[in-house]
Amino acid sequence: MFDNIPPVVKNLLIINALMLLATISLEHANIIDLNNYLGLHFFGSTHFNPFQYISYMFMHGSIGHLFMNMFSLWMFGRVLEQVWGAKKFLTYYLITGIGAALIHTLVVYFQLMPQLAPIDAFLDAPTLNNLNQLIGNYTFTVSNSGESMLNAALEGWRANPQSVEYKAKIIVLLGDYRQALLDGPTVVGASGSVYGLLLAFGMIFPNMQIQLLIPPIPLKAKYFVLIFGFFEFFSGLSNNPGDNVAHFAHLGGMLFGFIILRLWRQKRYQ
Repeated sequence: MFDNIPPVVKNLLIINALMLLATISLEHANIIDLNNYLGLHFFGSTHFNPFQYISYMFMHGSIGHLFMNMFSLWMFGRVLEQVWGAKKFLTYYLITGIGAALIHTLVVYFQLMPQLAPIDAFLDAPTLNNLNQLIGNYTFTVSNSGESMLNAALEGWRANPQSVEYKAKIIVLLGDYRQALLDGPTVVGASGSVYGLLLAFGMIFPNMQIQLLIPPIPLKAKYFVLIFGFFEFFSGLSNNPGDNVAHFAHLGGMLFGFIILRLWRQKRYQ
């Protein structure tokens, strides 16, 4: 049955599996963390590289993560590649993946700016009065050791307002904290492209029945897409700190998929 899978989907399955194998092997050998190097970082991060907007979609965090994405790629992608052909399918897959990364970056930007602005205001004018104002109005998310270091430096500066040493230490600590926010979590996975494929399948075959596992009932593809879309939207809005899923990246894949399909449809009827 593997021979009957269209070439692009087949090669994507192989590449993604090999990349996870390489990631696990190289990390186990303490050579390199491929997810950190090839995964998507925010553009303000010290780990950011432009190629990550493409490379991240071939990386996965675990076997379970890989399986879910590759199963969806096999399930929807093989049908769409047969309909579109290899070149058109690959173009759609890559654009939706890049689009998902761009939307994720935009969302992270708007989430980070309110956190960075007060810190930047202090770093532009590092006075004790401005620091007291920052501490009083800002909620830091640092480790216990980091909080202890910051409090110790703050108390030292308050006790010695003219101290250049404590002032410099505060500037370094807040600068490091600011950079840690920019470095943030890494995004990996083909989910953005997969959600783009899901949208395309639902738009092209809206009334085709999809057999769900939980609950074990059939559901039309158009409703399947709507359910997943609303789930990702509300999950993204909830902004659960313990949720490591890039929900808006998934929605970005669907958004760019919708735009591509509309453009293709308009071009066909011109």
